Amino acid sequence: MAKRDYYDVLGVSKSADASEIKSAYRKLAIKYHPDKNPDDKDAEENFKEAAEAYEILSNPEKRQRYDQFGHSGNSASGFGGGGMNMDDIFSQFGDIFGGGSPFESFFGGGSRGGGRRVQRGTNLRIKVKLTLEEIAKGVEKKVKVNKQVHCHTCNGTGAKDKSSYHTCNTCGGSGSVRRVTNTILGQMQTTSTCPTCNGEGVEITSKCTTCKGEGLERGEETISINIPAGVSEGMQLSMSGKGNAAPRGGVPGDLIILIEEVPHESLKRDGINIIYDLYINFADAALGTSVEIPTIDGKAKIKIDPGTQGGKILRLKGKGVPEVNSYHKGDQLVYVNIWTPKAVSPEERSILEKLKSSVNFKPQPGKSEKSFFERIKEYFE
Repeated sequence: MAKRDYYDVLGVSKSADASEIKSAYRKLAIKYHPDKNPDDKDAEENFKEAAEAYEILSNPEKRQRYDQFGHSGNSASGFGGGGMNMDDIFSQFGDIFGGGSPFESFFGGGSRGGGRRVQRGTNLRIKVKLTLEEIAKGVEKKVKVNKQVHCHTCNGTGAKDKSSYHTCNTCGGSGSVRRVTNTILGQMQTTSTCPTCNGEGVEITSKCTTCKGEGLERGEETISINIPAGVSEGMQLSMSGKGNAAPRGGVPGDLIILIEEVPHESLKRDGINIIYDLYINFADAALGTSVEIPTIDGKAKIKIDPGTQGGKILRLKGKGVPEVNSYHKGDQLVYVNIWTPKAVSPEERSILEKLKSSVNFKPQPGKSEKSFFERIKEYFE
């Protein structure tokens, strides 16, 4: 099923500013929140869809890529906001509501996110070099990324052993404490970050000796990246959750992939079109010939008509690069150049001296090409 336009999901225009986008998401999150719509699968999907749209449109870089390339710019082949779960949503976007528990003031407590502070790993940036052929067809790249991973000794908890890692007794694991005070207006409830666990919901009594309680260490991961066809130099793609790990069950950061094009030995890219400079000698231009040229799909034979002039452009339709997130493809443009030798033999010079006096060797618009070829034929016979 095709994804809906993110602006349509949030019900805002493409010119909407950050505050409008935040406000629109807040209204939808309240409307479709699972606590307000228990066991309603449609509401849950709408809730996730709104969060995914907000993830992209609230981030200036991701929004720019989305505006330029559509869903492929951030979410094609596993990039961007696709596949978000409830934990991701509550941990990443709960704070737009303010306070301890993001939905507490609307649904009377007991929300999924609680007030627990979930840490987020930092983003990673890498460069991926692509050939013109890979760009034209799309490619899967496997890259080794050096990054922060969960500590192999404590499995990311930061604790020396299981007995050293337990739910906070003060907040019961919620990360927040609730206080009720009596006022002249009645009872008032306030929520604040738990002072014992600092909002993490857990206590560590003895730190892991390998990671010193951080829950992280340097490691290497091989990541498979499916790059869509039509990407261009400088374009950035993102893979959600493939960045640095976060300690104690936090949300990992994103992996930002910067596209770098490897120059082709004979083809040049101009947007979605491919440019090839073809050089032929004067005799082939005058008499016509067939030549084999490179394309992104391999070799191709093209016909050069008799009397072809230098500067003529031949078009090979559909032999260019596809647009990202589109079925439209560019063309290959063949620029015909007449090659002139810098040195000639005495025999060649004699022939050229005789030919240059021919009337057909002087520009004469409208002159029949038939008489030219007849004269050439007569001379060489």
